[in-house]
Amino acid sequence: MTKFSPSGETIIFLGICLVLIILFIIVGIKAKLADPLKRPKGLLLIAEMCVEKLDNFVKETMGEGFDNFGGFLLGLIPTLFLSFIIGITGLPTPMTNLAVPFTFALVTFVLIHATSVRYTRWKYFKRFVDPIPVFLPMNLLSMWAPLLSMTLRMFGNAVVGWVLLGLLNTGLENLSATLFSFVPAGPNSIFLVPILTPLLHAYFDLFSGFVQTMVFVFLTALFIAQERPEDIEEEAKMASRKEVV
Repeated sequence: MTKFSPSGETIIFLGICLVLIILFIIVGIKAKLADPLKRPKGLLLIAEMCVEKLDNFVKETMGEGFDNFGGFLLGLIPTLFLSFIIGITGLPTPMTNLAVPFTFALVTFVLIHATSVRYTRWKYFKRFVDPIPVFLPMNLLSMWAPLLSMTLRMFGNAVVGWVLLGLLNTGLENLSATLFSFVPAGPNSIFLVPILTPLLHAYFDLFSGFVQTMVFVFLTALFIAQERPEDIEEEAKMASRKEVV
């Protein structure tokens, strides 16, 4: 009988999710117990600022009708960003395990088609035979393009950074051992690594992780927003204007 033995990357990813869930529960409790007449402070203030920023982002990027999407992004962004940058601590990077970026992309993929079904109902299936039924096989294949492209983009960037950092660290250790050969073996290989490695981690982990997170969030918002028909979007805008008046 095969035992279930999750990889280190999977364990770290689940740990990130667990920590964020606990953090969100704490924020939720604080929000319920807070006095609405007093200015929020500390963690609650940061949470309210994030919610406000994300709600504005959703309105500007996706338009009307996605009022609750900001809450989804509030959970997605820190989970994705931490999954990219956790490697800077020396722990396994979850994004180098194909299952993790695939999971993120699969959530977006499901939301894309769920949004389409929400607005078009049974007309959703018409997309597979447009413009004529003979395009059915091609449309079925192209349906998976966002899932594959988003998965491979994140996985590829994470693996490239991980491989380059590994090669550079090995090269620096060998160079250090050569330059400081008069020092006993072992300690002589660590002199150059602390000098250059932090700069490399700052780019491949922090900067690249931030960029990939923002790209994924923007693509998720745009892919989902474009599933809403234009006539429904116009109705939502008109309803919003009436409420303001």
